[in-house]
Amino acid sequence: MSWIRELYHYRYFILTSIVNEFRARFVRSRLGAAWMVLHPLAQVMIFAFILSELLSAKLPGIDNKYSYAIYLMAGTVGWTLFAEILNRCLTVFIDNANNMKKLVFPKIVLPIIVTGSALINNFLLLVSVITIFFFLGHTISSTIVWLPVVMIVMIAFAIGLGLFLGVLNVFVRDIGQVMPIILQIWYWTTPVVYMVSILPQGYGRYIIYNPMYHIIEAYHDILVFKQVPNMIPLGIIGVISVVLLFLALFVYRRANSEMVDVL
Repeated sequence: MSWIRELYHYRYFILTSIVNEFRARFVRSRLGAAWMVLHPLAQVMIFAFILSELLSAKLPGIDNKYSYAIYLMAGTVGWTLFAEILNRCLTVFIDNANNMKKLVFPKIVLPIIVTGSALINNFLLLVSVITIFFFLGHTISSTIVWLPVVMIVMIAFAIGLGLFLGVLNVFVRDIGQVMPIILQIWYWTTPVVYMVSILPQGYGRYIIYNPMYHIIEAYHDILVFKQVPNMIPLGIIGVISVVLLFLALFVYRRANSEMVDVL
């Protein structure tokens, strides 16, 4: 409860930090915030339009010439938010070492700030993707109202895992070096680029233990197939996320007094 009071007390500091970070990133850029969506969209377009002709027949349920592009963009929106929150939480204390030494504020606000910044980036990307869907002849249905629920589950999971690893990374820097490799493996073992149905027989039964599989599938259900996602696995991931958050806060509390000295 004391941490909740601290977050409320420093709410203006959090909001100001998010706005300042957003401005500083594009202060000398002519295209400004457009760069936040151009990079992931460029990667998606390269994958999608090169491989569309090859994989379009393997995407049942999508009646569109650019079905693979639509499927890939929907999954990328979800994965981009997860990866940005996790990566930034992983180094958030190291990146803000100077501020932590010079300013007096609860360090727990830092993951909230990076999450707020990631949400702004992802919102712009989502709007861009939906706009591209429109030009490709794909519409969004009323099931999009379920998207905030999926996002909340994923954000809780990303913050819990990211904060836990971020605290450990202060003391063991190898974590920051190995996580990008793990994240790349995680990406390719999650059905962002492909559908589970094209996997060799037998592999599908293992992918259900990947939490991001269920989250990305929920994005596909909502944005691509226009149906309500399966809430049972999302509820299980939500419980896991709460446990991760409590574990991360416990580790943070134990290491809080020593982090500044180590940094």
